[in-house]
Amino acid sequence: MRILLISGISGSGKSVALNVVEDAGYYCVDNLPPSLLPELITTLTNEGIQKAAMAIDSRSAHLLTGLPDTIEKLRLIGHEVIILFLTASTESLVARFSETRRSHPLSHRLQKTQAIGDRLSLTECIEEEREMLATLQFLAHVVDTSSLSANTLRDWVKDVIQIEHAPLTLMFESFAFKIGVPLDTDFVFDVRMLPNPYYDINLRPLTGRDKAVVDFLDEQSMAQELYEDIRHFIEKWMPAFKRDNRSYLTIGIGCTGGQHRSVFMVEKLAAYFKKSEQVLVRHRRLS
Repeated sequence: MRILLISGISGSGKSVALNVVEDAGYYCVDNLPPSLLPELITTLTNEGIQKAAMAIDSRSAHLLTGLPDTIEKLRLIGHEVIILFLTASTESLVARFSETRRSHPLSHRLQKTQAIGDRLSLTECIEEEREMLATLQFLAHVVDTSSLSANTLRDWVKDVIQIEHAPLTLMFESFAFKIGVPLDTDFVFDVRMLPNPYYDINLRPLTGRDKAVVDFLDEQSMAQELYEDIRHFIEKWMPAFKRDNRSYLTIGIGCTGGQHRSVFMVEKLAAYFKKSEQVLVRHRRLS
C-alpha cells in the first residue's frame, strides 16, 4: 500500500493537502491517533485499498513517540510511506488565524508557569507546536507555505503524491531573498553575485526559464563555475543522506527577486540530476 502521512503546524494548509489527496483517490483519515496506524493499515489492506492518507497533528502529539518505529516497520513489510510536513513562518500563521478568527488547537492548554486559567498566547502555541512536532518534521518532506497561494500548494502536493518511490528525492527550489529564506530548505545557495538580467530592459519581464535569459547567463563564466561548484557539492554529500535514510533533500537557490538567476540555476541543476535521480522542481516566485 502507498501511505501518505500529512502533518505540520496548524494553519499551514493541512486541510488543503488532505482534500487534494482525497480527490486523487486516496482513502483519507483526519486526526488519526498514531497508535491506531498499524491496525488501520491492516484493515485497509485486507479490504484491497492501495492508497491511503492520514493527517496527524498536534492534537495527537503526545502519542507521536513510537511513530518513527511504526513507520519503519510498515516500510519493512513492503508498504511505501511518504511523510509530508507543512510549515509556515510565525508571522504568516498569526495573520491566518486572525483572518479566520479560529483558535489554535493548543490555545486551551494551561501555561505550566502561570496561574490556573491562563492560556497560551497564539505565538506561544505556535512555538510549542513546533517543538512537539520537531521529530516528525525531521523525517518528512517539508513544504513552507508562508507565501504560497492555495492553488500553488495544491499543485505542489500533487507533485509529491505523483512521484515514484525512490531512495532519495532531490527538490530544487528557487526563491527571493527579499521575501526571505524558505523554512523547508536543507541547503541554501546564494546566486546574487551573478550578473542580474533584471537590469537589461529586454530581459526584465522574462524568467530564468526563457531562452534569452538562459543564453545571457550561460555566457557568464561565473555562472558556469558556480553551477559546477553546487553540482559537485550535491554529488559529494548526497550518498551520505541516502545512507541516513533521508527521503527528501531540498536545495534552495536564492537571488534577489527569485525570477531570473535562481530559476536559471534550479533548472540547470535539475536537468543534470534528472538523468540519475528522482527530482522535483519548485519556483516560489513564478506562478
